Amino acid sequence: MPRTLGLSLLYFMLVFGAGFLLGPIRVLLLEPQLGTRTAELLEMPIMLFVIWIAAGWIAQRFAQEMPPFERLSIGILAVTGVVFADLAVGVFLRSMTVTEVFFRRDVVSGTAYYGLLVLCALMIWLQARQRQHRV
Repeated sequence: MPRTLGLSLLYFMLVFGAGFLLGPIRVLLLEPQLGTRTAELLEMPIMLFVIWIAAGWIAQRFAQEMPPFERLSIGILAVTGVVFADLAVGVFLRSMTVTEVFFRRDVVSGTAYYGLLVLCALMIWLQARQRQHRV
């Protein structure tokens, strides 16, 4: 279990770190020019790429021999961290309420965001599973 926690923390740091770096670019540069929906949708393929690379690296280097449940646990714990970190950023840096952080999202980009969280939770498990079937 300590290994699972450590890997979930690593995965969280990689994914949230990328989002934390991209956030100001999106909010300060893209949103005023393109609007929130378009800016968020433009950011999502970059985040999906980060998730794909981070999950693939963790799956190949650390999680290949783990049971499927542990691989899935890494992703679920990491996404839990992302959700709490997003909440902290929204409340403490953007002066939003908890309700605003989770429910005041554009219907299109908000749905895509939650879908991306699901993919993030599953990606290490999917990557490791794909690698096992190649062998």
